Amino acid sequence: MLNIGTFDTGTNIFLAPLAGCTDLPFRLIAREHGARFCFYEMLDANSITHNRRQSFEILNTTKEDSPIAAQVLGAEPEIVLEASLKILERSRPAILDLNCACPAKKVIKKKAGAHLLRDTSRLYAILKKIVPSVGIPVTMKIRTGFDATDARHIVTLARHCQDLGVAAISVHGRFARQGYAGDVDYECIRKIKESVRIPVIGSGNVFSPQLAKKMFDETGCDGIMVARGALGNPWIFGQIERYLKDGSLPKEIGADEKKSVLKRHLEYLKQYRNMSRKGTTGFMRKIAMWYLKGLPQASRIREKVMRASGYDEIIRISSAD
Repeated sequence: MLNIGTFDTGTNIFLAPLAGCTDLPFRLIAREHGARFCFYEMLDANSITHNRRQSFEILNTTKEDSPIAAQVLGAEPEIVLEASLKILERSRPAILDLNCACPAKKVIKKKAGAHLLRDTSRLYAILKKIVPSVGIPVTMKIRTGFDATDARHIVTLARHCQDLGVAAISVHGRFARQGYAGDVDYECIRKIKESVRIPVIGSGNVFSPQLAKKMFDETGCDGIMVARGALGNPWIFGQIERYLKDGSLPKEIGADEKKSVLKRHLEYLKQYRNMSRKGTTGFMRKIAMWYLKGLPQASRIREKVMRASGYDEIIRISSAD
């Protein structure tokens, strides 16, 4: 179990903040299958400070959806602080995370996300604003570099952020220009872990219990972050926990169980999302695709899902034998 600052997370396996994915229905399904600590979707500081309704909807939660953390993305210290305080007014996250890892071009252009890895004066100014002001542990997510892995620079950055009061660091084991392709640099994560006193959480390619153990073994990290490995696969959290405990290999998840959990996921979506919102049908199709991948006759079913006109039809297609 991992303590971050004064907070006992109750686990060392975390559901990452995935924009456009890890909404309340996603998190509830993940928690039902073993996720003990989750993040809201990433929150854009500018959107929060401009009081955009859709950004605040990201903070929808229930009593079952706990403990939880919020991750904020931003470039201007005052705006990040204002957004962070607004998040705390609307929600009760146990931890606030600063995103210094997003490689999206539109984010880099705004001098946020992974841009902060090469603009350390901006990064440190943000931390100096939020760490003493929010009243909860502040963590950060980084990568191994920007244009290439730069262990020396990232280790120096990690140490300085620790000195500024950061309570834990998550490290995606790729540099920003790689995006989500290429090998994970376990050695660089290890160097960061060995250089700081605060917890380090490893991220990248955690697609199975075996790869989760590889992350722990090769980096010495204190925890792991599950991101894309949880898409249509909420079972991964319980599988990892059991594998780390006693080496139990995961059983294959059958088609009927996948379809049943997909149906429950979509039912949560209907319960907690404004179904008249633009793009909702496309969002449901995306969720269905996650679960249907690899099933018998998956191509045929997925084609039908892509032509489906709404909730009832997607449920009917996805539930059919």
